[in-house]
Amino acid sequence: MSSLGQLVAGVAHEINNPVNFIYGNLSHAHNYARDLLDLVALYQTTYAQPTPEIKTQLKAIDLEFIANDLPQILSSMSAGTDRIRQIVLSLRNFSRLDESAMKRVNIHEGIDSTLLILQSRLKTNSSHANVEVVKNYGDLPKVECYAGQLNQVFMNILSNAIDALEDQPAPRIITISTELVQEPETPTSTNAAPEPAPEAGLDDSTPPAFVVIRIHDNGPGMSELVSSKLFDPFFTTKSVGKGTGLGLSVSYHIVVEKHGGLLKCNSRPGEGAEFYIQIPTAPVR
Repeated sequence: MSSLGQLVAGVAHEINNPVNFIYGNLSHAHNYARDLLDLVALYQTTYAQPTPEIKTQLKAIDLEFIANDLPQILSSMSAGTDRIRQIVLSLRNFSRLDESAMKRVNIHEGIDSTLLILQSRLKTNSSHANVEVVKNYGDLPKVECYAGQLNQVFMNILSNAIDALEDQPAPRIITISTELVQEPETPTSTNAAPEPAPEAGLDDSTPPAFVVIRIHDNGPGMSELVSSKLFDPFFTTKSVGKGTGLGLSVSYHIVVEKHGGLLKCNSRPGEGAEFYIQIPTAPVR
């Protein structure tokens, strides 16, 4: 994951510089084009009878079409570069290479960055139909966490949700809900990660709040036997060559051991699957 984060951050940096150069100059190009077109219009008004050579050239280049189309082309280029800048920002937010230590971050930004990276898999193409994403975001404070690693968790779970919907009839829906809770949920099944034991001497009078993220898909669901093994290393329900069985195992490690949180999956055949992520807003010390 560290190597992946470095690669993503490096690519984002290399793309960012030339895109910013283009984006910064497009406004000047737009102004220059407008000034030149205004000057041409002024010439046409002042010299209403152009020479035969000018008439021929005006017809050849179709000046009226250029005057209408050039501003639209520049506006489209500006919108395109702005889109690239948003993608680059999402890549940088996703990798969080400069935030290897715990820092306070906006969880929703991490989820949104991950969704943007997965956008091509959510849209309709030759291999699958559209996947609708429903966001039910609550009012969350910034969370002190390993942002890049937590984004990897979102990536793993959302990718699995998209895979689960691949052969599912429409509508294909992924629902992401977030909320702040004061009373953390405790493990109730074998597929839930155990909560770490509290350290001796901690003051329990002011327990930390917890952020809960639920990612639910309306896919085919899983049996209790399958869901109980989801977080085992190398366990996968995918066909050979489509999965390593490490994504959820790594996610388990990040949420539970790195953040002192809880990760579990609730699923039944025919009822989809819901991954429940619970992390403290600040590390328990």
